[in-house]
Amino acid sequence: MAELELLNEIKKKASERKKTIVLPESHDERVLKAAEVLQSQNIASVITLGNEDQVRKSAEKLSISLNGVRIIDPQKSDKHSDFSNIFFNLRKSKGITIEEARETMKRDLFFGAMMVRENMAEGFVAGSTASTADVLRAAIQCVGMPEGISIVSSFFLMIFPEKTYSFADCAVVPNPDANQLADIAISTAENHQKLTGEEPYVAMLSFSTKGSAKHELVDKVLEALKIVKEKKPNLKIDGELQFDAAVIDSIGKKKAPGSDVAGRANVLIFPDLQAGNIGYKIAQRLGGAEAVGPVVQGLKKPLFDLSRGCSVDDIVNTSAIAVLMS
Repeated sequence: MAELELLNEIKKKASERKKTIVLPESHDERVLKAAEVLQSQNIASVITLGNEDQVRKSAEKLSISLNGVRIIDPQKSDKHSDFSNIFFNLRKSKGITIEEARETMKRDLFFGAMMVRENMAEGFVAGSTASTADVLRAAIQCVGMPEGISIVSSFFLMIFPEKTYSFADCAVVPNPDANQLADIAISTAENHQKLTGEEPYVAMLSFSTKGSAKHELVDKVLEALKIVKEKKPNLKIDGELQFDAAVIDSIGKKKAPGSDVAGRANVLIFPDLQAGNIGYKIAQRLGGAEAVGPVVQGLKKPLFDLSRGCSVDDIVNTSAIAVLMS
């Protein structure tokens, strides 16, 4: 019920913003069904990519209404030439030729990402059939990262009946260094507030709390904490904290007295992907949390990757999140 309430609130807020989302993979019937839901419920205006006749025939065969959905064929679009030139200029230092740029812009992922770059849409959601590597490659090469952020990462909304947390990074960055860990913390805190409306209380997690253990792995967390405090002095953040000290008030007061975060954290930053991935799955499978994500972050604009096993609801929910993060 808590998950349903939060996601309904996210979709309601998205509908009020009247933004446009690109769903490139029109060859997937889940994408067409999600486009119908997003458009008919006014969660977002939808653009999908592909041959218009083929897309409409597929939709008709599946009894899907694409009323109001725009369909753009990258190969026939009048934007193809402009996008090819922009992409060539972005990538020529990497050795790309103009011919290669033109071929690349025929691909739905790259064309869709370029639409977001050029403000023809506020967000992009793909990956129902494409690999994560392909989705992120298009996103990074076309849109890139904002100044001051060094890494593309991800987070999960972990929804319990009594509270919603953000866990990061649980899906993308295997072993972030201190600078990358700091940027993951900053991005996750900002996005937690955008999606939940709550002030973020960020815990930098470790197997140690406030010097209870000495190790180079703890040193990395402390260095990341120092970097965050320099970049975002007003952010409520603390570490190093063990999980129990971060989320249980009585333990937080005992292990980290005087901390603004200990015992009340709602943003949990894991030191590496092994810890993060294991942690979110334990919370989901044994703790009964609903996991929404992974949500890609660290790009200039919201370009999100889906699991290839995603449902129609997953695509709709991820699109609504993209609207709120735009």
